[in-house]
Amino acid sequence: KNRQSERKPKPHNKGAQICFVEKISLPTKDTKMMIFSERMGFRPVADIIQVDGMNDTLRNGIWNVLHAEEFGSVGRVSRAGLFGHPQNDNPRFDAFSKTLWIDYFKLPVDRCPDNNPEILEEIRRYFFDCAWHEVYDFVEFCVAYYGDKLVAPFNSMLARELAGHRIIDGKVAPLSSTEEVETIQEAIGDNTVPGASAHLKAALDLLSRKTNPDYRNSIKESISSVESVSCAITGSKSATFGDALKELAKKHPLHGALKDGFIKLYGYTSNSDGIRHAMLDEPQLTQADAIYFLVSCSAFVNYLKSKITE
Repeated sequence: KNRQSERKPKPHNKGAQICFVEKISLPTKDTKMMIFSERMGFRPVADIIQVDGMNDTLRNGIWNVLHAEEFGSVGRVSRAGLFGHPQNDNPRFDAFSKTLWIDYFKLPVDRCPDNNPEILEEIRRYFFDCAWHEVYDFVEFCVAYYGDKLVAPFNSMLARELAGHRIIDGKVAPLSSTEEVETIQEAIGDNTVPGASAHLKAALDLLSRKTNPDYRNSIKESISSVESVSCAITGSKSATFGDALKELAKKHPLHGALKDGFIKLYGYTSNSDGIRHAMLDEPQLTQADAIYFLVSCSAFVNYLKSKITE
């Protein structure tokens, strides 16, 4: 009952064609308001942040953003073209689809359908059949192509659907807090100290890899961003975070407890069992560790930069 049969794609490179398989999908709720069945415990409430997967509601939400912002303008095809060839009515989507076909699908362009509505249907079939992490690959491709206009609606929808990811600097990163996203984006976007921004971008890239994230080197890059700002403040290439705080304190007195707290927190990375001294044999590092250092170091960078400009 109330089931929908939808043909979904299973792309492969055999003969440069896209094949289709039949798949039955149950409808999902289109609102985050709890309905009677959820309140009474007959249906589970989606209250767990989705980090290592994607439910139907989240996938549908991502598609709806793409449809609202770009794909919804793809209309019917006019057959009035020269020599009877179909005339695409949306040059913007036509250019996007060619780039998608060549650079993302990596299929022969002459195997691409002849008109935009058929191309959009192929894209839709791929989107609803691919693995969850490939959806995020597709999102990154779309953001890179269409630009920042997609970031705000995507992030709003990801937050609404309790996705454990946000788009930061064009990358889909495993973060769940709006404040975390804003802190990192501010640190990356401010080029007062270009070296710090570059280190944070590298940290984000290493953390955001879907199939093989590199938490260890992500943490190293996050730490290096703070050291980069410290060097800029002190004028010394070997300056530490503590040196930078001492230099800042000469012009802007810091509360002793605040200063000690900063130094102790940052000092985790330089003790005997920290990241620096146990790069090969260190304790297990997790995504949570890498996120913590990315957010914390971004906050440190923002703090230090704000003091530079005072």
